Amino acid sequence: MPTRKPDPERLDDDAPEATDAWFAQARPATDVLSHLMGQEAAAELVAPKRGRPPLAEPKEHVNLRLDADIVRAFRSTGAGWQTRLNQVLREWLRSHPV
Repeated sequence: MPTRKPDPERLDDDAPEATDAWFAQARPATDVLSHLMGQEAAAELVAPKRGRPPLAEPKEHVNLRLDADIVRAFRSTGAGWQTRLNQVLREWLRSHPV
């Protein structure tokens, strides 16, 4: 029966072992990309982009106590029930200006 673990002694021609000589030849991505794409495009590609883009009007977190039957009814509609509840409140505000 063949083992499922790969043989660590077996070399892969498509992914050769990284040697000290290989690392000595390595260059930073900004150097390589700037020659290929230009300085401005390289800087944009290498710049860290973390998380979601900021929203113009982010949602606000609130603690809200609702009657159990209301919550049960919206939860029973499945995933996205909080978004649907938000839409219902928005529609109510349109018809009942504050």
